[in-house]
Amino acid sequence: MEKLLWQASEKRRKQSNLIKYHRYLKKSYSINFDYKYDSLFNWSIAKPNLFWTSLLSYLDINYSGNENPAISESENIYDKKFFPNLKLSYSENIINNLNSIPILYVNEIGFKKYYSKEEVIHKVNLVAKYLRSIGVKKGDRVVGIVTNNAETLISFLAVNSIGAVWSSCSPDFGEQAILDRFSQIEPKILFYSSSYIYGGKKFEILKKIKNVESKLNTLEVSICIDYSQKDKSFIDEKLNFFEENNRELSELSFERCQFNDPMYILYSSGTTGKPKCIVHNTGGPLIQHLKEQQLHCEICEDDKLFYFTTCGWMMWNWLISGLASKATVVLYEGSPFFPHQDSLFKVAEEEEITCFGISAKFIDALRNSQIQISNKYKLSKLKTILSTGSPLVSESFNYVYSNIKQDVHLASISGGTDIVSCFVGGDPTGAVFSGEIQCECLGVDVDIFNEDGVSTQQKGELVCKSAIPSMPIGFWDDVNKEKYIKSYFSKFPNIWTQGDYAIKTANKGFIIFGRSDSTLNPGGIRIGTAEIYRSVEKLEDINESIVVGQEWNDDVRIILFITLKAKSHLNDKLVANIKENIKNSTSIRHVPAKIIQVTDIPRTRSGKIAELTVRDIINGKKVKNMEALANPECLTEYENIEELDY
Repeated sequence: MEKLLWQASEKRRKQSNLIKYHRYLKKSYSINFDYKYDSLFNWSIAKPNLFWTSLLSYLDINYSGNENPAISESENIYDKKFFPNLKLSYSENIINNLNSIPILYVNEIGFKKYYSKEEVIHKVNLVAKYLRSIGVKKGDRVVGIVTNNAETLISFLAVNSIGAVWSSCSPDFGEQAILDRFSQIEPKILFYSSSYIYGGKKFEILKKIKNVESKLNTLEVSICIDYSQKDKSFIDEKLNFFEENNRELSELSFERCQFNDPMYILYSSGTTGKPKCIVHNTGGPLIQHLKEQQLHCEICEDDKLFYFTTCGWMMWNWLISGLASKATVVLYEGSPFFPHQDSLFKVAEEEEITCFGISAKFIDALRNSQIQISNKYKLSKLKTILSTGSPLVSESFNYVYSNIKQDVHLASISGGTDIVSCFVGGDPTGAVFSGEIQCECLGVDVDIFNEDGVSTQQKGELVCKSAIPSMPIGFWDDVNKEKYIKSYFSKFPNIWTQGDYAIKTANKGFIIFGRSDSTLNPGGIRIGTAEIYRSVEKLEDINESIVVGQEWNDDVRIILFITLKAKSHLNDKLVANIKENIKNSTSIRHVPAKIIQVTDIPRTRSGKIAELTVRDIINGKKVKNMEALANPECLTEYENIEELDY
């Protein structure tokens, strides 16, 4: 059993939103069980119609129409619709819940800008009126090549207030990567940033923007939304002109859409081909995000919510929903490690951030560099740390409590772009055990299946047996949902398969061992890659690693690539140490056949290591989409390696 690292105090537990929600259910729905997270979860699965309907009122979601039925009748999970007779506006639910200072923008060079409620509403109104004046209407696609700043968020809210469909890419995406995404959905309007900063450098991208514009045949208007450090306004001439001539703007209006109408389009990573365009509905992300933020992450009114993300990752969509929870969202542009590895904690202390979200790889990097945070920063207001993007190893759990803060709820969460939310996540009233995700999220019937589609206590496929409101409408231009069904429902009939290799623990938590499509199979034994990373990256010489399977003699052998810290060298002693550590931590079957040093690990633009790409290269297969990678130049290191020929 894993080590107990944190337990909610009785005071914290009693004041939690989960307990408040339980009291609400007792009063409004006459439920008769005492509060335990397990009891509440089991009720949410047994009574899905009642559960999701209760959230509409508890989360104070504004809507019109009839809330019945909560879930339409259908034999297939992928055909079920939530609240088919209900209309709402995501943007309206944001605007109606803004606190007095809802947005703070910070960049890596220390520039900060606070946005008042009145300023946000005025600018949303300004952009929405301009878009309407040039003919943008419900269902039109509006795209952004944009930095993570307030102007981007304001532009999205304006687009959404009309009922148009939003989609965005980070400005560091390559031209072809942008076109691979946006050309599929035929956008009418483009918002863009003319530059971005990262790692102490400013990158001008106007040439790239112009090239993209010229190749998007459906594009009618482009709008620059750079923020200004001087006049605090949009600097695009079109919007300035529009504001000058429309000083008396009428009240902001909202186009209420059907719960299941499209709201935004996200994309798969694209490492195995052209990115899939994942279409999300209007109401699902809203109800899911508010449930997760308020009940699983303990976000309250006037809290400060931060997540390190770009506008090309689903965590941006998750972050901005915090405005509907009446929190202030902190938008950050730049490198998380510039000018120093602990720079984000300086922001957290100065701005009194209460919920601090980052990737597992960020925490791993701090641990590997032995950065001491608690000795330097008080973080007195910090109550929750969130981690996602990849499995968080036990050593990094321990690092958080030893080196960042002892009394903090560390919630390792896991879901996906596919559902723009979580399957498993945090319980602010429960215990945190080293290396474990705490629980299934309310209303999400998660299980572990073996290869035969039977629930198992062993390692297996993470699946979802229930419909949830943020499951996609489908993929863009996917006739009869054929690609959508094949992607998630082909392995087990009428069961969502997420593609994660996982186990449910004795503590009723979850450990995820990596993607099931990158699971290693030496001798027919399934091995999750995260099991090896846990063993390797605890060694102080190792900076990072990537492990893949090489086809060899009608079987598969394990190949481990590593990057080393400065002044470390890959010699026989270190190789033996790595192998011994892996064997002792896991089994002899996990020990790699080859250990090879490289200078860099390929990763996707959202920061995930690209195991399938490396696997294809060493097996002589063509890499399908280099544009999906943030650092494709490092792939040459993995080609024609003599050591892999014997």
